[in-house]
Amino acid sequence: MKEISVQSASRFEMIDITGTVRASVREEKIESGIVLVYTPHTTAAVTINENADPDVPRDLLAALDRAVPLSANYRHSEGNSAAHVKSSLVGASEMVIVENGRLVLGAWQSIFFCEFDGPRTRKVFIKFLK
Repeated sequence: MKEISVQSASRFEMIDITGTVRASVREEKIESGIVLVYTPHTTAAVTINENADPDVPRDLLAALDRAVPLSANYRHSEGNSAAHVKSSLVGASEMVIVENGRLVLGAWQSIFFCEFDGPRTRKVFIKFLK
């Protein structure tokens, strides 16, 4: 298993970590299998979506903010309840097939770390399943 560090710069952010995951596949010389990308944080997430147009991640964050506003009479006293809800909706992990030493992603797909309570330094674990 490999651990990477992700530094967010703002409260809400989608950070493309595809290159780091690809590099890990090459370093470990994985030819075929599955890679699990997981974050152990309750106010962050991992997702796969389009990265060809930078408006897509911005639109996703805006839609999540409309669906789960920052302030909505939450009972959790830390002030980050919306981040917890968004994390649960998006999910803490993604699995990607590896074939012929390459991630099997669509032409426009990237793996994103989703920050919902930043800026922070976060952990992401990459686990290879053969």
